[in-house]
Amino acid sequence: MSLLNAFRPAPHMPEMEDETSIKKAYSYWRFRIFYGMYIGYIFYYFTRKSFTFAMPSLMQDLGFEKSDMGILASIMAITYGLSKFLSGVLADRSNPRFFMAFGLILTGIANICFGFSSSIMLFALFWGINGWFQGWGWPPCARLLTHWYSQKERGTWWGFWNTAHSIGGGLIPIIAAFAATYYGWRSAMFLPGILCIAVGLFLINRLRDTPQSLGLPPIEKYRGDFPESKEAEEKELTAKEILFKYVLSNKFIWILAFSYFFVYLIRQGVNDWGMLYLCEVKGYSSILASSCIVSFEIGGACGSLAAGWASDKIFKGKRGPIIILFSIAVIGAILGLWFSPVSAELLDTIWMFLIGFFIFGPQMLIGMAAAELSHKKAAGSATGFIGWVAYLGAATAGYPLSMITQYWGWEAFFIALSIGGVVAASLLFPLWSVRSNPKFRKETSAQEPSSLQESTEKA
Repeated sequence: MSLLNAFRPAPHMPEMEDETSIKKAYSYWRFRIFYGMYIGYIFYYFTRKSFTFAMPSLMQDLGFEKSDMGILASIMAITYGLSKFLSGVLADRSNPRFFMAFGLILTGIANICFGFSSSIMLFALFWGINGWFQGWGWPPCARLLTHWYSQKERGTWWGFWNTAHSIGGGLIPIIAAFAATYYGWRSAMFLPGILCIAVGLFLINRLRDTPQSLGLPPIEKYRGDFPESKEAEEKELTAKEILFKYVLSNKFIWILAFSYFFVYLIRQGVNDWGMLYLCEVKGYSSILASSCIVSFEIGGACGSLAAGWASDKIFKGKRGPIIILFSIAVIGAILGLWFSPVSAELLDTIWMFLIGFFIFGPQMLIGMAAAELSHKKAAGSATGFIGWVAYLGAATAGYPLSMITQYWGWEAFFIALSIGGVVAASLLFPLWSVRSNPKFRKETSAQEPSSLQESTEKA
């Protein structure tokens, strides 16, 4: 099999007929694919955030300024965001098993090359390459989540998957900061790179494409959960249909995209500059500051789970209310960290937890809402497009925010993040009453089992 053929969607196999075998296979593959992409995305974070936590040691060793580091952060955000959009279109028409795995392997190689470099030009080159292949991580996950988990359960599953961001973001400060402190900043690039190459090979072994590629019925048929007619959901779409019919002409996608810009300005601003702020203003050591950042990621994991559950159970599939409420709450948490007194480690840890809690909820739900308000076959493209706009916000959190901080101080940094929260919440108000999940298909016969899963359980 050639590399080009490996990236093509896996062909559909003849559908199984035995309901017991279908239930057993679905149970096995849903679990295997979920933990595969979950672990894979954790390690994408290892090579995405390695530089952030090597930054203090790198600046001291090579004499770079905040603005130099801001340039690298912006380059990463721009290449990652652009790749997220373009790779989203490719991922909708590719096999996620190989797409996600090869992206992770190549980001590992880029990190290792970065670690061997010493000039700003080479740093920019390899960090830009890293950003490009980082974009290969999210769209395959969106494809897998929409094909293996149905509309009525997806909020909870998606929320749990989103904690991979926080697990990866929580582990890398410990690993990278420890490596940089005791073995130099280059080791903080080498170790994540090597680990990600190994995990990329693990993904090739674990992941598969759609249920139909394994001879299973579509998830909608298995669970009796039809957001649209089966024909509308399962027919293949052209790239033109995906982009122009289901993404670029969709007003909800544009609302979500613009709000995502400001959500990522906050998230990336705290993630990229939070450690430096704690070291410079609060006088924390690198180890203490990195442990405080871990609380941001733990809060993010809790916020993702809470937001997904609440949008499913409390708001009955409406994602808008939770996104808006969390976006407003994060403003208070940002102000709390700003006005927290010096040497209040426990209080700073609490504020970082709350910022993570309230910013990761919108970060997760906006992506899910984009997939649900588009089309199952356009999930990667829809989330990739809003992800591209989001990482323009992340790029703004790089060089522009570093210049604001360098010339006007950390007060301007916190004011900029607070304004971002206000704008994000304001943009999202039109989505308050929009139910992200479309109308479910009604069964034609009350006597017919509502799903293959239910039929098997009754038997």
